[in-house]
Amino acid sequence: MVQQVARRFRDAAFFAELGDADTATAVVTFAGGTLGVVSTTRYNGRGYDVRLEVHGSADSIAAGIDPKWPMRSAGTGAVAFDPHPHHFFMDRFADAFRAQFESFLDVAAGKQPSPCTVADGLEAGRIAEACVRSAAEHRPVRIEEVRVR
Repeated sequence: MVQQVARRFRDAAFFAELGDADTATAVVTFAGGTLGVVSTTRYNGRGYDVRLEVHGSADSIAAGIDPKWPMRSAGTGAVAFDPHPHHFFMDRFADAFRAQFESFLDVAAGKQPSPCTVADGLEAGRIAEACVRSAAEHRPVRIEEVRVR
């Protein structure tokens, strides 16, 4: 199930005009009850931020935290991050885009099988559709609601 919360930025009306948001958080409940949180914003005063957090009873993990993560801790003695955080999505994802493109070339050349199946892409599309529907309808949306029969 996906619960999408989106906020329109008051100084950038073009997001609202296009049906988009500048800041969004999705809370994902996996089949076993594990929660995932996906958060993104286009206007973080500290820099470009996007990450994924998954919290479970055995472990918690996060993707998107690196030394240039645009966050500071309010705690004393906390880890210090780079004072020059990511400010543009290409800065943030250049290595990931490069690796993805190199993998694509290896798949196209027949050197490796695709690491992302059609089924993987379809599920990602369903999650995106559930997020859009949740934000528009202001309610949690189960993935089953967006499955094409």
